[in-house]
Amino acid sequence: MPDSLFGTPFIAAPMAGGTSTPALVKAVHKGGGLGFIAAGYKSAEAMTAEIAATRQLNIPFGMNVFVPDPRQLPPGPEDRALIKAYRKELEPEAARYGVTLPPLRLDDDDAWQDKIDALLADPVDFVSFAFGLPGKPVIHALHKAGSRVISSVTSVEEALAAAEEGPDAIAVQHGSAGGHTAAFLPGRRGQAARTTAELVAQVRNAVGLPVIAAGAITDSAALREVLAAGAVAAQVGTALVRTEESGARQLHKDALGDPSFKETAMTRAFTGRWARSLVNEFVRDHGDAPEGYPAIHHLTSPVRAAASAAGDPHRLNLWAGTGWKQAREGSAADVVREFLNGL
Repeated sequence: MPDSLFGTPFIAAPMAGGTSTPALVKAVHKGGGLGFIAAGYKSAEAMTAEIAATRQLNIPFGMNVFVPDPRQLPPGPEDRALIKAYRKELEPEAARYGVTLPPLRLDDDDAWQDKIDALLADPVDFVSFAFGLPGKPVIHALHKAGSRVISSVTSVEEALAAAEEGPDAIAVQHGSAGGHTAAFLPGRRGQAARTTAELVAQVRNAVGLPVIAAGAITDSAALREVLAAGAVAAQVGTALVRTEESGARQLHKDALGDPSFKETAMTRAFTGRWARSLVNEFVRDHGDAPEGYPAIHHLTSPVRAAASAAGDPHRLNLWAGTGWKQAREGSAADVVREFLNGL
């Protein structure tokens, strides 16, 4: 039976950068799931406009917000020196397309407070957080406004810290997930659990909150496995990237179906934060990229935009989980139905 908190065991992972769209939320709902949009990389005004567009659908939905990392705002002297050196390393990449790398931007908190204020003024059904914990006052205020809160973690230690703040649920992300890791404890980029189901069971035994599983949920069998491990729902991302309602670049969609891409890897090359991507030339060429999020994201942005315009997938962040080969085309509604019909 669907968990009463979400009404479904299928949640569309919030994918920043334009992949999550109101159209995707609508299709996921049509298939029987719960959709999310993403505030990451948007202004507060753009976020509120997307909320307004999604609200017109008259269906439940959630919004994901990036938590700024106080260790990187601004970076310390050592990290700053490494970021400057990486900017120099990226100059040939910019020259390839005739673009200019921007000056270092070291103070971007992704409009954190403006977004929280907007979500309090115009509440959505669910608010999830990634890259850190929002803090008890933020969660309390969102609860008072009528939203339910999800904190993202990658380990038992992070789950225990998140539970102290009082969210309604915890999204447990395994290292097999595509895109950025949600890890926020210093020195961590994931966890030792072999599978998503194993990590779910570990967290479920440690905290008394509903758990959402994320990472390599590629079909109904994987969904059944994490539900049996104690999850109330699964958060699915890569399996939806190629769908027609996804806002991902066509190059990204095509790369997921291109047999010339053989593997995924965790990389900081594109954003300065660990993320799982298909291994392309950029990932191979910049394997020693330093920590520096979001400063490095801003540095590589013009290169990625130019690569997209040039039709070059080898300079793009091709986020993908380890089960990327099972990502399918067509409507997201049909993909969700396939997952749920197998339960």
